[in-house]
Amino acid sequence: MSDLDNLHDWLLLHFARVNAKQLPQITSYFGSISQAMAASQASWQSSQLLTPKQLERLFDPGNDVLISEAVTWSHQPEQTILTLEDASYPELLKRISDPPILLYVRGDVSLLSEPQLAIVGSRNASKQGRLTAMDFAQYLASVGLTITSGLASGIDKAAHDGALQAEASNSDGMQGTTVAVVATGLDRVYPAANRELARQIAQNGALVSEYPLGTKPMAHFFPQRNRIISGLSVGTLVVEAALKSGSLITARTAVEQDREVFAVPGSINNPQAKGCHQLIRQGAKLVESGQDILEELSAILQLSLNAPSNAQEAPYNEKNKEEEPGNLLRYIEFDPIGLDELAVLSKLPVSDIQSQLLMLELDGRIEALSAGRWRRLT
Repeated sequence: MSDLDNLHDWLLLHFARVNAKQLPQITSYFGSISQAMAASQASWQSSQLLTPKQLERLFDPGNDVLISEAVTWSHQPEQTILTLEDASYPELLKRISDPPILLYVRGDVSLLSEPQLAIVGSRNASKQGRLTAMDFAQYLASVGLTITSGLASGIDKAAHDGALQAEASNSDGMQGTTVAVVATGLDRVYPAANRELARQIAQNGALVSEYPLGTKPMAHFFPQRNRIISGLSVGTLVVEAALKSGSLITARTAVEQDREVFAVPGSINNPQAKGCHQLIRQGAKLVESGQDILEELSAILQLSLNAPSNAQEAPYNEKNKEEEPGNLLRYIEFDPIGLDELAVLSKLPVSDIQSQLLMLELDGRIEALSAGRWRRLT
């Protein structure tokens, strides 16, 4: 079967609103997705695997037009449709109990599989809250994490802005990266005031949606998309949230997905801090700086950023580790050094340099300075 035929089948399931929990039953009954999609309507009715509404959608004659539009969209530069079986589908998201069976992506698909931290919070955030979110995002993006949020006003926007203002552990003007998970089709931007921000994110990150093109913002879509924000991320940071904030839904889905939850404390007189205080009482980690988050996530990040290529490789001592070809520590002295010099000396890709710098900083072996420079501590 061609890739186009495969995408056609997945789009049909997508438009019928089949969920990931139904897929094993479908493949078990019909043998495969392709065989299922070749089956007659009578066979589907006999299977009783879909609700009447899903069955009606699956055989809707209008699907051909929708599929054609989606395929045409996916053939445009930097626009991709990922199915649950694609190799590029992010592994962390695949592990949640109800992953989207299909994702529309505009931008860099590979970022979805990179270590991400979700930053969420109130749409009606205070000035201090927005500044806090921006500071956290800028710092964490500067050490190599991708910042993920929901493109909403307030804390979400501040998080995206902060990530884009970071220089991603380098001195050559390269921006930090950010992912926006939206609750509309990717041919729309909501709120419209964030249209320019969405354009910047598409250029320096990725826009993601599980909703078909043309989908308008509906209130019940936003809580549903929050599971994707937390599902893509190794942890979720909540900055300002009222007690009934949607950000608490994201925190709850993070807990259900066995991901870390962090919260920034605020004034007891600030109603936008009450949600964060509730999270802290329930076990979320109180954080005051980006470094607090890095320390909590250090083991997870070391696994994801610094996993050895050969799991059976024999252990070696610190001296041998430092002298190993390609290890950045051998090029970093007590005098500050920048990314450009490290790239020339090590001859490593920038992405590898950024990963090693983050690990060395987490280990307390180097210190990040201003203007994308580092110096040795040990």
